[in-house]
Amino acid sequence: MEELRKKISELEKKVKDLISSVDLPQKKEEIASLEKKMSEPGFWKDQVKAQKTTKKLASLKKKVEKVEGWQKKLEEARLMVEMITKEERVSAEVQKEAETLTREIEEIEKEIKEFELEVFLSGPFDQNEAILSIHAGEGGTEAMDWASILLRMYTRFLEKQGWPYEVLDQTLGEEAGIKSVTLSVNKELAYGFLKGEAGTHRLVRLSPFDADKLRHTSFAQVEVLPQIGEKEIELNSNELEFEAFRSSGHGGQNVNKVSSAVRLRHKPTGITVTCQTERSQRQNRFSAENLLRAKLWQRQQVEVKEKTQKLKGEYKPASWGYQIRSYVLHPYRLVKDLRTGYETSDTAAVLDGEIEEFIKEELKKGI
Repeated sequence: MEELRKKISELEKKVKDLISSVDLPQKKEEIASLEKKMSEPGFWKDQVKAQKTTKKLASLKKKVEKVEGWQKKLEEARLMVEMITKEERVSAEVQKEAETLTREIEEIEKEIKEFELEVFLSGPFDQNEAILSIHAGEGGTEAMDWASILLRMYTRFLEKQGWPYEVLDQTLGEEAGIKSVTLSVNKELAYGFLKGEAGTHRLVRLSPFDADKLRHTSFAQVEVLPQIGEKEIELNSNELEFEAFRSSGHGGQNVNKVSSAVRLRHKPTGITVTCQTERSQRQNRFSAENLLRAKLWQRQQVEVKEKTQKLKGEYKPASWGYQIRSYVLHPYRLVKDLRTGYETSDTAAVLDGEIEEFIKEELKKGI
């Protein structure tokens, strides 16, 4: 029981620290303010804004309920330990209660560790939803097949997490795989969790496309951007070049019949984005504008970084080939993150979406 009592004390201290770090009283004030706003007449007239507000309110309530719930459970657990300790004889029933309590404490500890990871996400856009893109590198069919494998890995990860996503744009390879694909990950904190996945991913394997079954190395680039709101990046309609075209996607009665797909070009920068999910032109334009804002934000960040590096005398051109992770399937099996050093030989699980440990290690290292 002494060990369990010590564990409860440790967790109580962690919860106390979390209350301070997340500023629980301020969160409660924000909840009250949002609830007041939702009760105002005309709140639901702007559906997009209303949905964002309700989503934010739900997220805040969840945080507060989690922390306060742990506080209450740990208080009850401490009382239970004292009651069990006072028992003169260790009966089967007392033993069962002790085992149940131990499991509950272990579950609380696991939940707190996951919550602590969220606290690391303190960047200005870490709380935002994300846009994830995959681009095949040089190497033709090999690289395009590798890009499609990465797409499956990330979509499997998102599905296991229960994070909703949708494909905004996709260009298929001529023989196999994909040249590029862009996903919208519609989950709070998605950018904070996924931003460390940005960079070049390297695959080493025996090629299924090589008659001689030789070993090939393929590269694909993963790009992760936050979804940026209208307040952060304003789009001037005079600076936009709009084009509607027929979608080349699969499914949907309007595909290849109605010009529902959208291409937007930002004239001052030349940045071009497309969105051709099987929906209305209006919805595609909305998604394309979100993607364009993210691209413009990325350009701003690069420019600021380049200026800072030039002043420090450390400037190096941005390189496509910044390799972050290697996936080796032959002559041995190993997935290794080159920044954190974290690795596993269970390559099948990783390629099936089990990448959470890699992401957690990246967050802990502050990448």
